[in-house]
Amino acid sequence: MKIDAHHHFWIYNETEYGWINDDMSKLKQDFLPEDLNVLLKTIHFDGTVAVQARQSLEETSWLLELAQKHDFIKGVVGWVDLCSPNISEQLKQFAENPYFKGVRHIIHDEPDERFMLREDFQRGISMLHDFGLTYDLLLFPKHLPYARQLVETFPNQPFVLDHIGKPDIKNEVLSPWQEDITKLSDYKNVYVKVSGMVTEADWKNWRKADFKAYLDIVFEAFGPERIMIGSDWPVCTVSGHYESVLEIVLDYVKQYAPESEHRILGENCARFYSIKE
Repeated sequence: MKIDAHHHFWIYNETEYGWINDDMSKLKQDFLPEDLNVLLKTIHFDGTVAVQARQSLEETSWLLELAQKHDFIKGVVGWVDLCSPNISEQLKQFAENPYFKGVRHIIHDEPDERFMLREDFQRGISMLHDFGLTYDLLLFPKHLPYARQLVETFPNQPFVLDHIGKPDIKNEVLSPWQEDITKLSDYKNVYVKVSGMVTEADWKNWRKADFKAYLDIVFEAFGPERIMIGSDWPVCTVSGHYESVLEIVLDYVKQYAPESEHRILGENCARFYSIKE
């Protein structure tokens, strides 16, 4: 089973999607399951994981409703208020739904760089394992040292780093991202999504070669056993078509044996998010 491990849906409105600026004007429209399903068929993928784009309980409920209606949505990474005193009630409510696989918080928008180390946030993280839930790390490179402290504190909690930590690909910056992501990979409870790279590159002028150094570093650090492919659709469309974005990774993994390819293109995602065929 081939799985796109990272994408979003939304019904656009300016209030809830204020981060979509004029440079991203093509995102100022609705993106729904019917739109993505057509694209999946063109690349012969079998399923997806839908990830939250709004920080609200309503968003999580809506994504779970979509998953129940569309067979290709194999799981949902939703949002809950991990800092809330009643976080256990929120988790219990959603965990009853078999499509609820994990949680994400938009860490890189928090004013406090050390947000992950807050006591109330870590209390919420501590409860995920009991519900069999994963956690998606959405970070900038400057947050990677704090992420390392977080994953070390919770060695039994599965984490996945979204978008390879969003390095500055456009300006060919490797350090200290390279050193920090390599250190993060030492923790075996951490996976990584090779996704979201085109929006960190030169939107209008990137080439596949621009990503090679970054992919080399990630694959050397994590190995084929802890890497999963993702599109970050529809955000990726500001810089490329769905097929061309995924082809960056699809072409790169051809150097690996078939069993490793299968892991990267679906098996790792299915294992991490407990997805059954």
